[in-house]
Amino acid sequence: MADVTGGVGREEAERAPRTWGERLRYIGPGFVVAATGVGAGDMVSSLSAGTNFGTVLIWAIVIGAILKYVLTEGLGRWYMASGTTILEGWRSLGLWASLYFVIYLLIVTFVFGGAVISASALATTAMFPGVMPLWAWAVLHGIFGFVVIGIGRYRLFERIMEFFVGLMFVTVVGLAIMLSPDLGELALGIVIPRIPEGSVLYALAVIGGVGGTFTLASYPYWVRERGWSRPSWIPMMRLDLSVGYLFTALFMVSMLVIGAEMLFARGEGISGEEGLVALSDPIRERFGALASWFFLIGFWAAATSSILGAWNGAAYLFADSVRTILRVPNERAGEYLSETGLWFRLMLVWITFPPMLLLTFGQPVLLVVVYAALGAFFMPFMAFTLLWLLNWRVDREYRNGWLSNALLVAAILLFVVVGVQEVAGAL
Repeated sequence: MADVTGGVGREEAERAPRTWGERLRYIGPGFVVAATGVGAGDMVSSLSAGTNFGTVLIWAIVIGAILKYVLTEGLGRWYMASGTTILEGWRSLGLWASLYFVIYLLIVTFVFGGAVISASALATTAMFPGVMPLWAWAVLHGIFGFVVIGIGRYRLFERIMEFFVGLMFVTVVGLAIMLSPDLGELALGIVIPRIPEGSVLYALAVIGGVGGTFTLASYPYWVRERGWSRPSWIPMMRLDLSVGYLFTALFMVSMLVIGAEMLFARGEGISGEEGLVALSDPIRERFGALASWFFLIGFWAAATSSILGAWNGAAYLFADSVRTILRVPNERAGEYLSETGLWFRLMLVWITFPPMLLLTFGQPVLLVVVYAALGAFFMPFMAFTLLWLLNWRVDREYRNGWLSNALLVAAILLFVVVGVQEVAGAL
């Protein structure tokens, strides 16, 4: 198949690392996936599960991380084994697949653009009450994402995302450790899955909410910027993703613990993002103002890192969609798959400024719910197309094994069920 990896100035063209020590030095795009995928909606689903059922649903977090790993690993393996992006893979299935995705992308980025900046604004409004209205904080966060991604330097973007990962780890994971959870109970919840009465929908929300929707498809562009373009990089890519999703699972487990320890035992609950921010009050009562600030900073970091990752990933996906729909020759791919390219910049404008109109409705939580519902239309599509492409369109040695196929089928069934629930909840 044609190769779209050449000629755009990526920084690592040497051989793929072969030892564990060498590979650990290259880890980076996996942290971008982790920081992008864990947003306000994921925090709500995990915290709500902990609030209502304690820590018994920890197994759902593990399953969710495994399924998202399988999907993202499939995207990376397709790119490295075929030499083409997933957008070109979808184009090979017919024009319908490309048009379906680009229409979905334009709709979901419009809604997501308003939802994610509102989520970040909720945190800053709670940290600095009375300084500015929520809509003003939201606009500032959108402009922040536009400026950082508009600079057009991947390594700067990756470093900032790694900073957010560290901030999320220190604050939210640190707070969960301060709560001294029962480690034996947590381990039991993984080894022996339990489904308490009334917990099925919560478990599905947790599984479906671990780690992003359309942003998963951005991962091949981030490894492309690092020069991981050949099949020899597949082991490195798998380690990178394993570390990223391990962090994602750890962060979600921490939110489960916070919900269980702070609210489940007290018989209290939360309601959407406002309730999530309001959780800082009982944290302040138990541990003091510093711990409350830790929680709010962690919430802000999770939401704001999603802004940067989604802005960058959506811009790549849109530019590549245009390239593949127009059948642009691969020797000109660099003109499109560039952070300074026209189509990249146009999507950056689209996801930043028009969604600010949604702030006039004053419904930040509703925006998050609608975005989650829209995600239900993409995940089964991605899983199904990966099943086809990775069983029929790559060399035999890079095709799916029976376990990968089984997990992709499970992902399709799961996301269809979750999707029906999301859409029903949004109506």
